[in-house]
Parts: sequence; structure tokens; C-alpha cells
Amino acid sequence: MEKVLIVILVFLSLQTYAQTKTEYLEKNRFDLTSADFDFPQKDFKLIGFGSYHGSVKAEQAENLLLKSLTKNGTLKYYLPETDYSIGHYFNEYLKTGDTILLKDLILHYGIRVPQDRSIETYKKWLDLKVLNDKLPKDNKLTVVGIDFIVSYKYTSKHLLEIIDYKTNKEESLSKVVNMVKTDTTDFSPYYDSYSKEILKKFVSDYESKPSKFENNITDKFAFNHIISNLKLSFDDTSHRETVIFNNYKALANHYNFQQNPQFLRFGFFHIEKESEGNYMPFFARLFDNNFYKRNEVLSVIGYYTESEVLWDSIYDDDGNYESFTTEAGLGIGDYEKEYFLGIEKKSNGALVKGKSTTDFLDYAILISNSKANTPIEEMTKVE
Repeated sequence: MEKVLIVILVFLSLQTYAQTKTEYLEKNRFDLTSADFDFPQKDFKLIGFGSYHGSVKAEQAENLLLKSLTKNGTLKYYLPETDYSIGHYFNEYLKTGDTILLKDLILHYGIRVPQDRSIETYKKWLDLKVLNDKLPKDNKLTVVGIDFIVSYKYTSKHLLEIIDYKTNKEESLSKVVNMVKTDTTDFSPYYDSYSKEILKKFVSDYESKPSKFENNITDKFAFNHIISNLKLSFDDTSHRETVIFNNYKALANHYNFQQNPQFLRFGFFHIEKESEGNYMPFFARLFDNNFYKRNEVLSVIGYYTESEVLWDSIYDDDGNYESFTTEAGLGIGDYEKEYFLGIEKKSNGALVKGKSTTDFLDYAILISNSKANTPIEEMTKVE
């Protein structure tokens, strides 16, 4: 494998304007690929890493960050860009090593993030399992999904795991059981699919007569969280960033997030610490709602140079995979006019006028000469 050419640059306030930006960055940079690399901050409650989706070295950069941050048990939770139930089954993969499950999880996870529906994401999870297996029992990572529901498949499977459907024979629940057993159902939450109809009936039945189900529920917290997210998925007016924040807040007490630092991997917009005009990212919402102080949350954003990303997978009219396209330069942030301005100079962009780079992020990773991800459909064998 070719050497990963990644350098992490620390963005701090300049002590003096006498030094140039180049001089400042040269003095405050770390080689992520170095064997003795140690992430410079350990005192945080939440750290997020993100970039444009779909590039090989972004996955490798994440792995290197996780290796450093898990050395001394700094992290407790791993928050990928997915929903609660897919996160639950990623935990099952980390325990069992079931690669058939993993491949299907990547296919469904990739409904939300198509550029990460890739061989590289699959390999990232293989590496994450190797890393997690080596950690002491008390320091192993737990995956938690905080996003809007991605696919009803794993939401439905999760429901059936925490409610005794063999004892409870209510018709609405039996239809969910049959839907999961068939596994040929369209599990999309994005339009009026068959699965959405079945789950709407189940939720309605449960809410009208909860006593018919309550004695059969084995994990009431998970059940209630799933029900609340199902209801959000039925509502076309739900705002994703609001859902992410509310899910995080709802899960914080259950997992004691305040005392157990988390690593979050989302697209870079979600981890910006300031709003872009009226668009408020998840991280900015944490501060706006006084959930965390700014210095308790770290944002690490990857920037590309001479790189490319997976852009689109092409399917025929029957939904069969055919090929894929890649993209480079303008449109993926790998272009001078798309970089954040700043450190010394305030940005004059319309949506971020008067704000500098350091308002949005704490660290930047320069990702050089990265190839694009390859769709997981291209995978015939992964060692």
C-alpha cells in the first residue's frame, strides 16, 4: 500500500501577525502517519471528524485518529453517520466478526451516505474491529447511532429483538415479523413504501393500546427511542439536523455522554462549530442550546489536495448495479476558492461573513493524492 500522505495542522490563534500563515502552520503541524503520533488534546467530551465523503485516505485518516485516541482509553463511544438501529447492529458485528452482516450494513448505511457505500468503508470497519479487539474490556468502543432513520430494515429487526413476538401475536406486530422474514421488502423511509405502511400501523396500534405490548418489551428505553424516531420518519417536515441534535440529547443521559468522551464521524458540515448563514450544524446547536462549552467539543475537518472522491453509482432500470463515476477539483473542496479563508484574514463569504476559520474548526487534516472510494458492489473478495 502506498504511504498515506496526511498532515494534521493545528489551528490556534496567532500570537503575532509578524509570522506568515505558512510559518505558523509549519510550526504547528503533526504527521498523522508517524509511528509516535499522539493527538495533542485529550481533554474533551466530543470530537468529530469529517470531510467530503468518498475518498480512500479519509477512511485511513479516521483510523489513525482512532488509534491515537484509544491508546489510553480516552474514547468510550463511536458515533457514525447512521441511525440508532444500524448502530446497534454495527455493535453486533464488532462482537461477532460476521462479515456477511457487515456488508449488508454498509449497503444500508450507504443509503444515507452513497459515497461511503464502499469497499473502503467496509475495510474501515474490519480495521475498527481489529483495533477494538485489542482494547481492554473496560475500554472497548460502543457504537451509537444518532441520525435520522436510514433504512427500516434494521429498525424493524431491532424492534423484533426487543419485543417477544413469539408470545405476542398482535396482527400489526405479526406483519412486521413477516416483512423482516421476507427480506425482499422495500425498506425505504423516504416515500410511502410498503414497509412504512406496515410500521405506521404497528406504531398506531401500540400507541392506541400500549397494554397489549408492554409486558413483552424487554428493553423499554430502546423501544421508546425507536418508536419516537419512527414517528419522525413518518413526518415529512422533520429537519435532519434538529433530529440529530434531539437524538443526541435523548441518548446523552442513557449513555452518560457527559462523562464518556465520544468520537463522531459525519460529513464536515455537521461538525462545523458556527452556522453558515441560517444553516446551523449539529455542533453549533450544541453550543446554541448550552449543552457543551465550545472548548469541550473538537472539530477535525479533512481537506483534499490533488485527490478525488466517489461521486455516483449507476444502476439500471431494475436497480442492478452497473458502474460508478468519480469527481475531483471543483465541487469536492479541492479547489482554492472552496477552501476556508482565514487564520489572519476574516472570511468575506456571504454565509460566513465576519467569521474566521477558527470559528468553524479546531484542526484540519491535509489529505493529499487520495484515490476515490470504490462501490461495495465492485467487491468480489476482501482479504
